[in-house]
Amino acid sequence: MQDLVLYLDIEKRYVYNPLMTDLKQQIKELIISALEIEDIKPENIADSAPLFGEGLGLDSIDALELGIALKKKFGVKFSSENADNRKHFASIDALAAYIEASGAAV
Repeated sequence: MQDLVLYLDIEKRYVYNPLMTDLKQQIKELIISALEIEDIKPENIADSAPLFGEGLGLDSIDALELGIALKKKFGVKFSSENADNRKHFASIDALAAYIEASGAAV
């Protein structure tokens, strides 16, 4: 059974967004393929879990490779000078929100 994805809209109501579910799945698959992670499946990556450190365990080299893969797939850009990058790469939820806000979600 596929998880329901809810987000809080401007009027503070929870709304189901099937496009966000698909986007998160695409991001998980991209992480696995771009970083050549063999022992993890998309369903094993929690949407809110940290991608770095105690979570998925990615490092700074992984972040660079993932940034390039995200740019190729979704057209989003990351700048090394942007202090918000750490926030955008915090979790699958954060990446999906950034991609969607950028208008680049496919």
